[in-house]
Amino acid sequence: MARITILQQSKDAVDYKAGQVVFTQGDPAELMYVVIDGAIDIEINGKVVGTVGPGEAFGEMALIENVARSGSAIARIDSRVVPLDRRQFLFMVTETPNFALQLLGILAERLRAKNDLLVG
Repeated sequence: MARITILQQSKDAVDYKAGQVVFTQGDPAELMYVVIDGAIDIEINGKVVGTVGPGEAFGEMALIENVARSGSAIARIDSRVVPLDRRQFLFMVTETPNFALQLLGILAERLRAKNDLLVG
């Protein structure tokens, strides 16, 4: 399973208590996040569609596309995440190829899982 490991020791990590909202569906996409510890539920229209754990990213699609959030992110348990704004994201992608490859791996796994659900 693909994981983002480069941010494990980041001093920019932010703590969220269980039940705390990270962002809400429809919000502008100013940040993406990487989970260091804990678990973040992703909800669309109030339904949990996935849970993101340590080493996984969330919020990256809206940041990349520069569109409003398609879902909400809520801490399932006490969690620690590293936020990245667009400038930091672009720096990480261009200057740290391993970050880009790890993020692509996560996105590929998600797409494959959705495809498997459709195919049955």
